[in-house]
Amino acid sequence: MDWETSFDEYLEHLCDTIGHSDRRAGLVGYCQGLMLPIARKSVEPLAAHLEPHRVSARHQSLHHFVSKSEWSDAALMEQVRRWVLPHMNPSNGLYWIIDDTGFPKKGKHSVGVARQYCGQLGKQDNCQVAVSLSVATEEASLPVAYQLYLPREWAEDPARRQQAGVPDQVEFATKPQIAITQLREARQSGAPNAVVLADAGYGNDAAFRANVGELGLQYAVGIQSSTRVWPPGLAPLPAVPSTGKVGRPRSLQRRVPGHDPVAVKDLALALDPSCYNTVSWREGTRAALSSRFAALRVRTSHRDNWRATPRDEEWLLIEWPIGEIEPTKYWLSTLPEETVVQHLVHVAKMRWRIERDYQDLKQEFGLGHFEGRGWRGFHHHASLCIAAYGFLVAQRLSQGSKKNSEVRSVPALPADYIPRGSSAHAATRI
Repeated sequence: MDWETSFDEYLEHLCDTIGHSDRRAGLVGYCQGLMLPIARKSVEPLAAHLEPHRVSARHQSLHHFVSKSEWSDAALMEQVRRWVLPHMNPSNGLYWIIDDTGFPKKGKHSVGVARQYCGQLGKQDNCQVAVSLSVATEEASLPVAYQLYLPREWAEDPARRQQAGVPDQVEFATKPQIAITQLREARQSGAPNAVVLADAGYGNDAAFRANVGELGLQYAVGIQSSTRVWPPGLAPLPAVPSTGKVGRPRSLQRRVPGHDPVAVKDLALALDPSCYNTVSWREGTRAALSSRFAALRVRTSHRDNWRATPRDEEWLLIEWPIGEIEPTKYWLSTLPEETVVQHLVHVAKMRWRIERDYQDLKQEFGLGHFEGRGWRGFHHHASLCIAAYGFLVAQRLSQGSKKNSEVRSVPALPADYIPRGSSAHAATRI
């Protein structure tokens, strides 16, 4: 089947989720525009390249579809997942990857904009941040949930919420809380069992790890070097035995001086050098990627003196590259006790796939190009970008690697076309 026919079938598959038939033209046109290899993929450039001689009318219809129309982002993304997932081969492992991405923004009126850490800039700055959940195999990955993080100053400001159209049911939630909700909803919709991967921004949250376990999922998540654990073979002391006196028997575990958990960094530094072995996890662009790792069984210690029984053991994975003066990365994992270190490393390092998603979504599909200020438009634009990307993922898996620029040509613009916002912008377009 040729590319055009397959894409048309894909768009028909997506149109089943958006309700009214008059929305079909908006979805088809928007996705067609996102597939074009053009530099800017906000509404006006999409309209200009889709219908160069009817830019104003096309702009108005696309703007209404993405910013005003009441279709479900979750339903669309579930439909994308249903198309792409059968093309993904889980025989070598299936993963849920949690991450967030930032979009630098000027001003203060775009929904969710605040001074916060922006990964794209590598520093604190004015930006929007969205949390995503992706399904991944060794060969491919795809976001299946995507939600804007709403900082507390936004969540608790009724005037700003109303102006940006933030739904009433959206309350302040931390990024780990958003991620858990995404995982829970994915599982409820029939998404498959998979290992959860996340960086220390999520893995360092004890409640997040506990919630993943309660969903029946294993994890391999980054943690900070200051995270405290019980070294191998150690655990909190049991409760003080009852003395027979009147009163409720003591049941909580205890810590005493000299019997305390330790920071994972201190534990790593105290290990014998023979505990560290070189492990390769995948082929890079020039050579195999490898480093030195140690793995040991520990118990986490967060509030365990409020528990009656010790926590289960889990893996602590430590990376200490040759030439570094101390370990650089740490993970906790609930993979089975018999798991070998090579597989632990392979699983922990699978989180790299999300970087490919964000690179393609931003560079090829204009994920950060939406110029509106509202909640609905922000999420509709992102869902449509992911929908267009999902088709490309399926094509890569079924027909081999193919770049976006190779599958669609750009219609020529009229010689007298002037982009909106330019100093020479014409008052009227026909």
